[in-house]
Amino acid sequence: MSKPGSAAKVKLNSYDDLFGSAGVQADTGQVQEIPLSELHDFKGHPFKVLDDEKMQETVESIKNYGVLMPGIVRTRAEGGYEIIAGHRRKHGCELAGLSTMPVFVKEYSDDEATVIMVECIRIKT
Repeated sequence: MSKPGSAAKVKLNSYDDLFGSAGVQADTGQVQEIPLSELHDFKGHPFKVLDDEKMQETVESIKNYGVLMPGIVRTRAEGGYEIIAGHRRKHGCELAGLSTMPVFVKEYSDDEATVIMVECIRIKT
């Protein structure tokens, strides 16, 4: 008999829990414009944000169209917000000269936040 791992303790939220259900009005106030100065990197974020050609494309897109997909953050005990998904978008906003970024503010445990961060990276590729 195998021993259950720590992954068995992680509760994953559904897409509807993360982004709202189809029955929710489009203007629910869920997306918030947060000052970039209040957005902090996820502790131990394993992925590097590079100033490469793809970043320049992101900056141009943000300048032309704004941030098309809000980031996902959670509140920090010490103030501000921790970025779960949207590190590249935040850097693109900085390079584009913006002072805020649209985000979904969610409350996740460390395990949930890690799973969501990795899953968001996985579905982008």
